[in-house]
Amino acid sequence: MNSKLFGNPHSESPSSLLSTHTIETARQRTLRFFRADPERFDLIFVANATAAIKLVADGLRDEDTWCGYHADSHTSLVGLRQLASAGSRCFFSDAEVDEWLSAGADFSGEEKGKDCSEARGLFAYPAQSNMNGRRLPLDWPARLRKSRARKVYSLLDAAAYVASAQLDLSDYATAPDFTALSFYKIFGFPDLGALIVRKDAGHVLLNRSYFGGGTVDMVINGTDEAWHATKQGALHEALEDGTPGFHSIAALHCALDVHTRLYGSMDNVSKHAGLLTAALYKQMSSLTHSNGTPMCTIYKGATADYDDRKTQGPTIAFNLRDILGNWIGKTHFERLATRNAIQLRTGGVCNPGGIAMHLNMSPREMQQNYAEGLRCGNGIDEMNGKPTGIIRVSLGAMSNFRDVEVFMRFLKTFVDQGDDDWVDQLDVALGSRNPDDEKQGQRFSQDISNDGGHLDSIGSKRRETRLDRFKNGLRRLICR
Repeated sequence: MNSKLFGNPHSESPSSLLSTHTIETARQRTLRFFRADPERFDLIFVANATAAIKLVADGLRDEDTWCGYHADSHTSLVGLRQLASAGSRCFFSDAEVDEWLSAGADFSGEEKGKDCSEARGLFAYPAQSNMNGRRLPLDWPARLRKSRARKVYSLLDAAAYVASAQLDLSDYATAPDFTALSFYKIFGFPDLGALIVRKDAGHVLLNRSYFGGGTVDMVINGTDEAWHATKQGALHEALEDGTPGFHSIAALHCALDVHTRLYGSMDNVSKHAGLLTAALYKQMSSLTHSNGTPMCTIYKGATADYDDRKTQGPTIAFNLRDILGNWIGKTHFERLATRNAIQLRTGGVCNPGGIAMHLNMSPREMQQNYAEGLRCGNGIDEMNGKPTGIIRVSLGAMSNFRDVEVFMRFLKTFVDQGDDDWVDQLDVALGSRNPDDEKQGQRFSQDISNDGGHLDSIGSKRRETRLDRFKNGLRRLICR
């Protein structure tokens, strides 16, 4: 980008043609990265995974639509229900989904008093829970396609999953109709998302009312004369509104190159992260106070196994109790972690269903908590004897056993602490630290990402060097 001029691709100038070529080659490379045949899939670049989900919603907005979603869904998936004019259903367990699919995926009786005979359906769920990393069955789209009595499409939220696993769309017959994802979760940069579409299902997206610049061949202004013609070529031409983020897409080329050079494949990342997380989980599970009570309450799915990468991703969701059995506030814990150069995420993590289930909160309790002042991120850690959120740590490509060791040392400083004693002993946590240690301190976060790894950890000098290599590689490739 320092040596070449990129321009708006909606033109024929040299700078515009360069942007067009860069965008189209990135589209092809990204599809191949996910093992999707460009002849059978298309990829639409969007701002983020939420924008990808909303693009599907826009295609169904003006149709009579039913929406089914899994309780483990991210808030952005749950929001689809607001556009479901033919009703919606929350599936509270995998067993409910299995039963529904076995019964023919029918939704005609879901909304009483409404005629759903002509409605379209959308079934949305995450490949991996963004709360605790539990991985959900990937065969549901194929089963839906085989069992449905009418047209029900599948939307897979793969944003959390692709950070540390290979999304494999090589089997067209079993692939989801729509797959939403975000690139920063894989590479750290660029901030960009995508919607991957089975071309057989692409017509659904063309039903939307809105059109933006670059997606139409003709527009006539007026009242009675108002008319427009949507582009009839490739699907993405009719759906990528406005000027694409061509600089971010150019950086995607660099991210793909550097990621492959450092890690080889997503399968390697998956094995590495899974091994580390299994080790951390076992140590956290065995951590107790001197009176024998467990310190960590870990929120693991009933079917998840940290030794099985098919059922569990490299994420651990938990809360802590002190020796007296009281909850240690997540806000205080995060503050202490930050002071010891450990970054992690706390709160409801945009997963209302997971929080409600694992913290045993009824809808009435959640409404009462809201009425009494609970808001997202406002520092209220406990209400009516229950935590209001969780602590979450995740590991990834740039993590190592040193990260696990440092985090466990930090956790052990809470052993045998009661009341607020542990607050006063904060600086004992990892001992004295010099400025260099502070700068290269451990990072445990899926969301504060600048190193291309799911557990954004850059603790050791070795991985500090790898981070530099990643950034320098991006700069060199961008400058070509």
